[in-house]
Amino acid sequence: MSNYEVEYHTVETPDKVNLSARVFKPKDKIKDNLVIVLVHPYSVLGGRQALLKGIATGLAANGYRAVTFDMRGVGRSTGRASLTGFAEVKDVIAVCNWVPENLSSDRILLVGSSAGAAIAGSAVDQVEQVVGYVSLGYPFGMMASILFGRHQKAILQSPKPKLFVMGTRDGFTSVKQLEDKLKSAAAPHETHLIQGVGHFEMEGPAYDADMVKLIPKFIDSLEVKQPVL
Repeated sequence: MSNYEVEYHTVETPDKVNLSARVFKPKDKIKDNLVIVLVHPYSVLGGRQALLKGIATGLAANGYRAVTFDMRGVGRSTGRASLTGFAEVKDVIAVCNWVPENLSSDRILLVGSSAGAAIAGSAVDQVEQVVGYVSLGYPFGMMASILFGRHQKAILQSPKPKLFVMGTRDGFTSVKQLEDKLKSAAAPHETHLIQGVGHFEMEGPAYDADMVKLIPKFIDSLEVKQPVL
């Protein structure tokens, strides 16, 4: 018997796209009023909210509320996916604005996976309630930057706390590329490298448990990392 429950919702964006969303809630006491919004990988290559179910259920089992959703053009969500992810930034903002109204929370942690990390990064400073950001395999590399390079400035300049998680064998971003990018990033930020792991490996269920451990630790650190705005 599971120790979490799932609610199904529809979130409407300002441009009238309907997003299919799920809220994972602990059955027992909620540990923290903060809500974790998870943003899935690149829609064009099959990214969908189901890929984040393992992390969402793990977080709910540990007392946190987690929200997953299909971005436009994916699953039951209406609209059309874009190549560069800029239309999808509206989706992230819409879900984040939906959270305070429907989940009675004024604190949101944005967690993005792969291209979802780039898209979420562009939304961080557009939502007041977002208090921190976690990237799981941000595509900083040269080839990926052709599509997602214009998202980088927003997250690198954000004064909100940031955690960048990456496998040391990520095929889209090398450790050096990550380190070079973060040299110009506004504080506070930190990295967590997973040795010997590739990009798509880290996206797989084998590493969900690692993410479920890392994210709460980062949440705990937010109490002493209040950004100066």
